[in-house]
Amino acid sequence: MGFPNHRNIYIIGAQCTGKTTLVNALEKYFTTTQPSSNACPPPVIIREVARSVLRTHAFTAADIRSSCDRALELQTLILHAQVSAERHALDTAGWFISDRSGVDSICYALTYAGEGGASLLLASEEWRDLKKRMAEALVVVCESGADWLHDDGVRLMPLELNEWIGLHNAFCNLMNDLGLAFVVLPSNMTDLADRGSMPFWTRGSAIDVHGVSLVVSYFADVSQQQAAEDGNLNLITSQHPNGFD
Repeated sequence: MGFPNHRNIYIIGAQCTGKTTLVNALEKYFTTTQPSSNACPPPVIIREVARSVLRTHAFTAADIRSSCDRALELQTLILHAQVSAERHALDTAGWFISDRSGVDSICYALTYAGEGGASLLLASEEWRDLKKRMAEALVVVCESGADWLHDDGVRLMPLELNEWIGLHNAFCNLMNDLGLAFVVLPSNMTDLADRGSMPFWTRGSAIDVHGVSLVVSYFADVSQQQAAEDGNLNLITSQHPNGFD
């Protein structure tokens, strides 16, 4: 199934950067604020597949640090789960919004299993499939740096602030190395008093989502404990006569 004017959306980046909050807000917009139609059906939401992989295969976040082999095994399983989820989403609705992506697995493999491990994932058929879709998608990298670090007992936690920020830089460097366009959602957009419009641009042209020019104002006035669940996102849209670039 396919809808030619529908661009998939990936929300990616280091842990505890507001990705799931942003995905939930986008889901609300596309399913309730913007009425669906045959021309623009609501998206499938791909929840973070790593959590189900951790449960199914009895991994823990600590395994990522304990062994390069274990870290690579885990990221390989997550990569396979991501490609399966994307294929299912496309068969179901034609387009999707994904909490994380194949790049996340490769970035974590590069960080915790080394270049050799990351190279194995990059050479896989699964990654070639994922990369093709990401090249045609809107990819938003949520920046590290807000006071949102919260250990939920599942996700890998950075040992220090520099590691957290370094992981964000690793995401951006990897995206550049892969030749994939992306935009960064700045970490300083965290306070209701500082709300503002964040136009998403790439390759010198406004990114259009489903025939609509999308401008995101993202803010959250929440405590460290609530940051993963709460937040606000305003979507300001205007019709774009030319569709996609």
